[in-house]
Amino acid sequence: MEKVAKKVASLLLEIKAIKIQPNDPFTWASGWKSPIYCDNRLSLSHPSVRTYIKNALAMRIQELYPEADAIAGVATAGIPQGALVADSLNLPLLYVRSKPKGHGMTNMIEGEAPKGSKVVVIEDLVSTGGSSLKAVTALKEAGYEVLGMMAIFTYDFPVAEKNFTAADVTLTTLSDYNYLLELALEQDYIQDSAVASLKSWREAPDVWGK
Repeated sequence: MEKVAKKVASLLLEIKAIKIQPNDPFTWASGWKSPIYCDNRLSLSHPSVRTYIKNALAMRIQELYPEADAIAGVATAGIPQGALVADSLNLPLLYVRSKPKGHGMTNMIEGEAPKGSKVVVIEDLVSTGGSSLKAVTALKEAGYEVLGMMAIFTYDFPVAEKNFTAADVTLTTLSDYNYLLELALEQDYIQDSAVASLKSWREAPDVWGK
C-alpha cells in the first residue's frame, strides 16, 4: 500500500488540496496553529484524481471488508466520497449528519439499510477523530454493525490513535502525514530545515506555534 499512499499524497499536493506553510501557518477553528491545510473536497473537481481515490477506497474495502452490506458517509465531506464508493461497489449509501435534522423526521442518519447491516464508514480526513467517531456511535445506536472506517488522509495525531483505540474502531487511510512529509521533501515542497518543526506539530498540535 506504500505505492498508493505516495500516489495519493502526490495527487493531493499536485491539485493543491494540501498546502504546507510552516512559516505562515493556518489557524483551525479549534484555535490550533497548523503548518498544513488539507481540503480533500478539491479532489472532486479533478476527475482523474477523484477516480483514483474512489478506486483505491473501493479496493481496500473489498480487501478488508468483503462482507460489507452498506457504505456510510460522514457529513459533509465524506458524503460525496461515500457516494462514489457505494456506487462503485453497488452498495446502499447512508450518510450521518453532525447532529439530528432540526425539522421533519429529525434524522441524524439519512438513507436506509436493514438493521444489523454491516457498514463501512467513509471520511475524507481524520484529525482528532472526534466527529468521525460520533458518526460511528450514531450508526451503532441505530442498530448497524460498523466494520471499520476508511479515509483518504490522516494527520496521524497520537490523540486520534488513542480515540480510535478507545472506541474499538479500526481506521484505514489511503495516505498519511508521514508519507506526505517524505514525498514533500523529495519533491522540494519543503526544505530539510522545516522537517523538525513539521514533525513536532504532529506530536503536539495544540501547543505548536505558541
